[in-house]
Amino acid sequence: MASAKNNNINAKLVLLGDMGAGKSSLVLRFVKGQFLEFQESTIGAAFFSQTLALNDATVKFEIWDTAGQERYHSLAPMYYRGAAAAIIVFDITSTDSFGRAKKWVQELKNQGNPNMVTALAGNKADLEDKRKVTTEATRTYAEENGLFFMETSAKTAINVNDIFYEIARRLPRAQPAQNPTGMVLADRPAERLQSSSCCS
Repeated sequence: MASAKNNNINAKLVLLGDMGAGKSSLVLRFVKGQFLEFQESTIGAAFFSQTLALNDATVKFEIWDTAGQERYHSLAPMYYRGAAAAIIVFDITSTDSFGRAKKWVQELKNQGNPNMVTALAGNKADLEDKRKVTTEATRTYAEENGLFFMETSAKTAINVNDIFYEIARRLPRAQPAQNPTGMVLADRPAERLQSSSCCS
């Protein structure tokens, strides 16, 4: 969940998606500004943190980069449970990767935090000549499922920072309590307060 204190927000963010979609590369680009041509597969999950300064808040992301291999799928709920945000990543050059992303969307709808900010990232946008998943189809799918969508490239850094900043902007801000518990309004007689608390 996201927790806020004096406009400082700590938010757990999880990356989900098929093996080879580029989840680790996106995180590495965002956190360290690096891209490795040959990224080893994540085993289980990897943890990173990064802080963003917005106009109205400072957001510290606690980022869980999950393994995409099917054998690690059963571990995923441990990482997305209680998450304030998720990025579901797919490879635009693979229809199978997009199909797997749709399964993650459904799983989060069924088992994730209902208030989770969820982004769909069409990664490897630098490989336009190998594209198999159209931008239009993905945008329509995202709109129908209440997600926001961006195409990214960890290799060229296209939209990588943007997707994390957009998530940070969409995180709920703490609202001050309208009528804090224990507060008694002076213009109300005590007997009226007592009678209004009873049920009929």
